[in-house]
Amino acid sequence: MNEAPAGRSGWTLPPIPAVLLAIVSVQGGAALAKGMFPVLGAAGTAGLRVVLATLILLVVFRPPFTRLTRAQWVAAIPYGLVLGTMNLSFYLALSRIPLGLGVTLEFVGPLVLAVTGSRRALDFLWVVLAALGIVLITPWSARPGALDLVGVLLALFAGACWAAYIVLGGRLSRVLPGGAGVAVGMVFSSLAILPFALASGVVAKLNPTLLAAGLGVALLSGALPYTLELMALRVLPSRTFGILMSLEPAVAALMGLVFLHEHLSPVQWLAVVLVSAASAGATLTARRAPSPPVEA
Repeated sequence: MNEAPAGRSGWTLPPIPAVLLAIVSVQGGAALAKGMFPVLGAAGTAGLRVVLATLILLVVFRPPFTRLTRAQWVAAIPYGLVLGTMNLSFYLALSRIPLGLGVTLEFVGPLVLAVTGSRRALDFLWVVLAALGIVLITPWSARPGALDLVGVLLALFAGACWAAYIVLGGRLSRVLPGGAGVAVGMVFSSLAILPFALASGVVAKLNPTLLAAGLGVALLSGALPYTLELMALRVLPSRTFGILMSLEPAVAALMGLVFLHEHLSPVQWLAVVLVSAASAGATLTARRAPSPPVEA
């Protein structure tokens, strides 16, 4: 990214603190969302978050639905469907496994995408590190209290959706750039997730307090970090940005510990470190390429 002139960028935060605050915001929003699971359920919470985030984006960006071309619809629809599926599967995973482990496993999707097709030995090292982290997390034992295997698989599926989202988001950004493209895609994300949310009885369970909490999740997990990340990307090289984002699994584990009292074993903490290191290493040594779109 080209550096913006300091006097015109409107900074209230330097770029690195902005990225770090965005990471804390996203994972804090995830912790708040998980706290709503006992009342709304994972599907209900995911639906509430996505629908409210969609409404916010529609109000802010006001996409020109009546003027969209066929190519724009073709790019926006699969983008939104994958985004909705990713959110639903990730929240279902969080209902079964700790937040830090869920985010760690989800990160494997973008990591595999980053090294796909590479034949460099160094990229193979990052895959081995990530694979070792997954092996350490996977619940091989059937003893009571062991990690939920379905939760692990759901988190890995969410990671696969994240990788698909990056590819589809790149296509969408070329035919419908900016927030308007994300807003259109989020409409289809809501349509994908609403049947599951409605089936969970979310409407009957809603009250003003839960609506306010859902709005907080939508803002913390969407509007605030999206804004901070875009601000940072105007100044930071995409490689530096990607390395900072590799801190997300560790931050998620800390958020889970502080707000949800989710304690990880030393082996699980090691797995978090390994996947974060693999993600940072893959970003650091990657060949120059256009930055992927910021997650909505």
